[in-house]
Amino acid sequence: MGYSEFKGKTVEEALTTASVELGVASTELDYEVVDKGSSGFLGIGAKQAIIRAKKKNDDSEETVTPVKKNYSKLDDDKKKEKKTNSSDNVSKASGDEGADKADKVIENKDEIIKNTYAYLDELFKAMKIETKVTIDFDDSNNNMNINLEGPEMGILIGKRGQTLDSLQYLISLFVNKDSKAYIRVKLDTENYRARRKETLEHLAKNLAFKVKRSRRSVTLEPMNPYERRIIHSALQNDKYVATRSEGEEPYRKVVIYLKK
Repeated sequence: MGYSEFKGKTVEEALTTASVELGVASTELDYEVVDKGSSGFLGIGAKQAIIRAKKKNDDSEETVTPVKKNYSKLDDDKKKEKKTNSSDNVSKASGDEGADKADKVIENKDEIIKNTYAYLDELFKAMKIETKVTIDFDDSNNNMNINLEGPEMGILIGKRGQTLDSLQYLISLFVNKDSKAYIRVKLDTENYRARRKETLEHLAKNLAFKVKRSRRSVTLEPMNPYERRIIHSALQNDKYVATRSEGEEPYRKVVIYLKK
């Protein structure tokens, strides 16, 4: 199969599009960057990133691991799967370790929101990034939803959302510093979280089909706990494949494998 062209706002987004359309993990792609793209000036004249990609050769370069294992190893994997999948239900990247406190009332909510606006204003000025911040507070579960708008949001999203996750973590530390009850912070821009969720669900189903057809497991690229949960959830009701997490943070990966 020859190279095909894929586009996205960034090279990473174009690579993700290629992974979805070709039905393989990004580690199983041969690709070359045609154009890195640009954000333009104040959003004017922006250019999409372009890559040319194809699947690696199945016989020598495919990064999959055989499903065949002895029964004792399978038993160990089942035990580990219960433990690792449950651990993926807690996202430390977004500060969810305080979720058990989220049912308490935030008495100084207005003050915290005001201080958060000021903190973000200073933060983005220091980063020299023009950003419009909107904060919406959900009293029912103490969620602070922060949305960012501006001409250079690709920089704030970063590779596979890593910069956005890091910013979310820092903001969560600041927000909860003066709060007696835990506030869950959710940071988003350009609807990235929803788009990324849809992309990962599509990728999970495509790779699950590949596992059923080839009868070989597939290992995805490292993901944060939130994204691993999306993969686990997308395939949890599949009759033929299952998922587990392997490795240590921040290189923890999801493995999709054939059920016995």
